[in-house]
Amino acid sequence: MRQSVLYLFDRFNRLEDINHTVQLDFKLNGQRQFIQVSPLTDKYGLNWLIIVVVPKADFMTQIYANTRHTILLCIVALVVSVGVGFLTASWITRPLNQIAQASEYLAGGTLNQKVDSSRIFEIEILAKSFNSMAIQLEESFETLEDKVKERTSELATATQQIAALNNRLRAENLRMSAELEILKQMQQLILPKPAELAAITELDIAGFMEAADEVGGDYYDVLCTDGVVTLCIGDVTGHGLESGILMVMTQAAVRTLKEVQELDPVRFLDTLNRTLYKNIQRMNSDKSLTLAILNYADRKVSISGQHEETLLVRKGGQIERIDMMDLGFPIGLDEDISDFISHVLVDLEPGDGVVLYTDGIPEARNIHKKFYGIERLCEVVSLNWHLSAAEIQLAVIDDLREFIGEQKVFDDITLLVLKQQGTVHDL
Repeated sequence: MRQSVLYLFDRFNRLEDINHTVQLDFKLNGQRQFIQVSPLTDKYGLNWLIIVVVPKADFMTQIYANTRHTILLCIVALVVSVGVGFLTASWITRPLNQIAQASEYLAGGTLNQKVDSSRIFEIEILAKSFNSMAIQLEESFETLEDKVKERTSELATATQQIAALNNRLRAENLRMSAELEILKQMQQLILPKPAELAAITELDIAGFMEAADEVGGDYYDVLCTDGVVTLCIGDVTGHGLESGILMVMTQAAVRTLKEVQELDPVRFLDTLNRTLYKNIQRMNSDKSLTLAILNYADRKVSISGQHEETLLVRKGGQIERIDMMDLGFPIGLDEDISDFISHVLVDLEPGDGVVLYTDGIPEARNIHKKFYGIERLCEVVSLNWHLSAAEIQLAVIDDLREFIGEQKVFDDITLLVLKQQGTVHDL
C-alpha cells in the first residue's frame, strides 16, 4: 500500500485533486500492479479515497492456464480433423476415380463400361448419368454406319442439286452478262462520233465516258440541227441495267426534242422530264438523273438544268464556275418541274469554251481516301487550255488516272470539252 500511495503522490502531487475514478498501473518488484482510485464523499463531510490494488499475476495465471489448454485442444482437434478429412476424401474420391478410369476406357473405344453406385447422392447421380451415356454411345456406334451411309446418300443428292443450281446460275449469269454487254454496246453506239464533232466547224469538241461497272449511268451527247449545237450531260443515280436503260431513254428523248426544234429551255426540260418520269413509274424504279442542256448559236451559249458546275473557260485559261443548282431540278423525281427551270446566257469569244463533267471526276479518290476535287480539275484545264479540246480532255483524264492510282473506280467518269475555234468566220 505504501508503494501505491507513493505512486499516487508522484502522479498527482495532492490526493485532494482526485475528484473522479481513475485507473492506473505501475510496477512493483518487476510485477505489474493495477490501481483503481475512487473518491467517496457524503453530505456530512466524509472525503475519502478508496484505493484498490490488484497484482496482474492474481488474475492472469488462470487465463494463461486456460490458453495453454485451448492450444492443446486445438492441436488435438486439428489432428482429428485431418484424419477425418483424409478418410472422407478417400471415401468420396474412390467412386470418382472409378468414373475417371471408366471414362478413359470409354475414350479408348471400350464402350461396355459401368460404374458402381455410391451412397453419396451427387456421385450416385453422376454414376447413373455416366452409365446411361455409355449405353447410348454403344447403341449410337452400333447404328452409326447405317446413319453415315444414309447421310452420304443425302449429301450426294444435295450435291447434285447444288451442281444443277450452279449450272443454272452460270447460264443465267452468262445471259445477263450478254444482255449487259448488248446494253453497253448500245450506249457506245449512240455516243456522238468523231466525224459528227468534226463537222461542227466553229467549235472544237471532245468527249469521254467510262463506266465504273459493266453498264454505267452517265450520259453525254452533242447534236447539231439548223446551226444550233446542243450539248447534253447527265448522271443517272446508281449503275447497272436500270441506269443504263434510263440513259438510253434520255438520249432518245433529247434527240426527239431536237428534231422537233424545241429550243425553249423550260419546255425542253419539262417535256423531257414528263416523258422520263412516266417511263420510270412504269419501270417501278426509283432512279433519277441530273441533266445539263447547253444550246450554242452565234457565239452565245444558253445553259439550263441542274447538274455539276459548268466551267466557263476564257481564252487565257481563266475559269468561271457557273452554279447549276438553281437552273433546274433532277429529272424523274417529280412529274412537273417547270417552276424550277431557268437558264443563263453566256457570250463566247474565239478561244473561249466550256467544260462539262460528272461527279465521278471530282469525287474520285486515291488509296489515301483523298478526293480529286473540282479545284484540281480547274487547275489542269487552265494549264492546258492553249491546247486542242482532245488534248485538254486527254490531259485531264491522264491526271485523274495518275491521282487514282491502283484505287478502284467507284463512279462513272464523263468529260465534255467545248472550245470555240480561234478564228471568226461567218459565225
